[in-house]
Amino acid sequence: MPGDERLSSGDGRVHVFGIRHLSPAGAYHLRAFLDEIRPQVVLVEGPSDAGDLIGQIASRGVVPPIAILAYTDQLPVRTLVFPLASYSPEYQAFLWAAENGVRAEFIDLPSDAAVTLQAARRASAGLEETDREEGPAADRESGQTGRQDALAERRAFYRRQNELYERVAELAGETDYDSYWERHFEHSPSKEAYRHAIERFSAEMRELLEQEERAHDPREASYNAVREAYMRRQIRQALDTVGPSDRIVVVTGAHHVSAMDLALPAMSDEELRTLPCSSTKLTLMPYSYYKLSVQSGYGAGNQAPAYFERLWDCLNRQDAAKLPSLYLSQVALSLRESGTHRSTASVIEGVRLAESLASLRGGSMPTWGDLRDAAVVSLGFGDLASVAEALARADIGTAIGALPEGVSQTPIQDDLNRHLKRLKLEKYKSAVAADLELDLRENRRVKSEEAAFLDLHRSVFLHRLALLGIGFARQQQVRQDTATWAEHWVLQWTPEAEIQAVESTLKGETVELASAFVLHERLEGCADLSEASRIIRLACQCGLPEAMEEARLTLQRLAVDAGDFAQIAAAANELSILIRYGDIRKVDTSSFVPLLQQLFLRGTLLLVDAAVCSDEAAGGMVTGMNEMHRISQEHPEEVDDERWLAELWALASRDDRNAKLSGFAFAILLERNLISPDQCSQEVSRRLSPGIPAELGAGWFEGVSMRNRYALLSRSGLWQQLDEYIASLEDEAFLRSLVFLRRAFGSFEPREKASIAETLGVLWGLDGQGAAEQLQEPLSEDERGKLDELNDFDFGDL
Repeated sequence: MPGDERLSSGDGRVHVFGIRHLSPAGAYHLRAFLDEIRPQVVLVEGPSDAGDLIGQIASRGVVPPIAILAYTDQLPVRTLVFPLASYSPEYQAFLWAAENGVRAEFIDLPSDAAVTLQAARRASAGLEETDREEGPAADRESGQTGRQDALAERRAFYRRQNELYERVAELAGETDYDSYWERHFEHSPSKEAYRHAIERFSAEMRELLEQEERAHDPREASYNAVREAYMRRQIRQALDTVGPSDRIVVVTGAHHVSAMDLALPAMSDEELRTLPCSSTKLTLMPYSYYKLSVQSGYGAGNQAPAYFERLWDCLNRQDAAKLPSLYLSQVALSLRESGTHRSTASVIEGVRLAESLASLRGGSMPTWGDLRDAAVVSLGFGDLASVAEALARADIGTAIGALPEGVSQTPIQDDLNRHLKRLKLEKYKSAVAADLELDLRENRRVKSEEAAFLDLHRSVFLHRLALLGIGFARQQQVRQDTATWAEHWVLQWTPEAEIQAVESTLKGETVELASAFVLHERLEGCADLSEASRIIRLACQCGLPEAMEEARLTLQRLAVDAGDFAQIAAAANELSILIRYGDIRKVDTSSFVPLLQQLFLRGTLLLVDAAVCSDEAAGGMVTGMNEMHRISQEHPEEVDDERWLAELWALASRDDRNAKLSGFAFAILLERNLISPDQCSQEVSRRLSPGIPAELGAGWFEGVSMRNRYALLSRSGLWQQLDEYIASLEDEAFLRSLVFLRRAFGSFEPREKASIAETLGVLWGLDGQGAAEQLQEPLSEDERGKLDELNDFDFGDL
């Protein structure tokens, strides 16, 4: 065969077929080439230790896209992904081998070496940080500068590489390299034309790229040289296993075709032993067209996987001329489904336009770029935005691959899939996000216990996935904050979620064991009360009673020496929620009641002393006071409510504590009707008197306004006293108080501000409604300017 001499060896027994990964034409012509050569062995570029997976890849029930995933079995987890679509030449090579009873093998570096060498390349190029920084600060700074320089150099190399490809496209009269590739290679009419054109083009491009690599990025050239030496070694070994007249076909990326000449040296045993390695494991995983697209970072010349699958189908039907009409019909259908009607005539016009564009560029049929341009004109009337979503569906699609039961996966993947099936969540394993509303209460309308608590079991499973960092499920806020029996989740499956699941294998062989391991790890390093209480709640949500008990003991130990009011309040609040709603999750929470009592009493006794703090720290105190008061009302039989109220009285009456917190304590007592009108008037008069520093008076009122606005709005006497207080202030004191008062009123709702304005209008002897309208008018420029001047006001040492 012409051209075989340079690319064949072993007396013409080795035939190399160069392809572009994810090339429909490459897959189509490769199958024809294999039919012609009828080899006894098919060797494919890919991790050589994944050979055991080839039979499963080609087995019945596998639905591409799928991927081989290699991952290190020690931390930090590093991964290597080898994706395959239905139109991948490698995948079709495996199918052909299975159909014809021929042996198929991978011949690239094994994953343990490939993962390590790739990590080394990234680290040396400054693309991957080391696990820890060592040495003096000057050395670290120097190392950081070196990484930045290497990163900039590598980016410049890739930029020059892309410019080289784009220059080729420009010389060919194409708008971009992908259009050039498709028109000159994907539309190639025969296997010989495709094979020889791609070999010659790749050899010339390789020569140019190697010049760039030697000058600017020798790591890339060295890495490829190692891979190619290893592949030649594998080819030689395969030759030793076949008969003298048997033939071998090597399927490799076009860039490596010229290096498959067996006249070149192969990797020796000694060189193989010196390769750096990290222990790895291999598994198969479903992949997605979105992940294959350029948008997700793995382009491989395949920005539109759904489009190229359509091209693959047309090639197999030997009717590639139908591709333009099929593509544009799909775009029109998507538009119609979204409510935008487009006629058949518009589709026909689009096909004609695409064919005209192809003819102008000397093509035999439209490329993807031609079809997109035609869709924008004929279906979008020149507006890309109006057809962008429809184009994305036609270009990328939402396809996710599938693997049948029994196909090699990690134990945690098998466990995850079993749970998806048991909990009837398989339909949510889609690239399209879907909402799932859960009601954790018992469903009494069904017969079996499993069905009665289906949503509860779903919740436990989804919380475990979230704990493991598996991005399949994201919990959203429910409409009713108090409805703890309700949960809202958004479910969306991605290849990243599959990789995250595989990585969780290092933590346990099942989702449950891995979740328990994560909680145990977090508890081992836990020195924070609020964190320990959150772990208890997580353990409850994940249905892990042993982890709950371990977390309870940790929290009890930390509570002995706890002295931070905000942390104690947060921990007590978590326990409170757990105790109140634990029965919904069928969890025994009786052992947490004494701990709640202990934390609540400790927080109560710390309240007054902790209130000696800045306004910045007061924010955390207010949150803690809210949590403590909620506990006192929701657990009156378990905690000492009287003691809590006594401490609130003590704080409300103190002048040497943060004024905002004293005001907030006063507001809680006012809300519970423990303050009479006379007491209220006396305290307001005392706090808002001319003798009190403006920032203290206004700060106290800010604290009062932070709770139960209705109780404030209904007390006209309080607003009269506030009005008199403000009127009594000198100019400087007024400016000082204005900052705090503006902050206090800034959180009021418009209707609340209107109610206050009406009350003040009546106090001033005016029409209440008219005063409210006038007071709520937007500020003039002059008034805004005066307020802006407050930014430069000297507040002294507050």
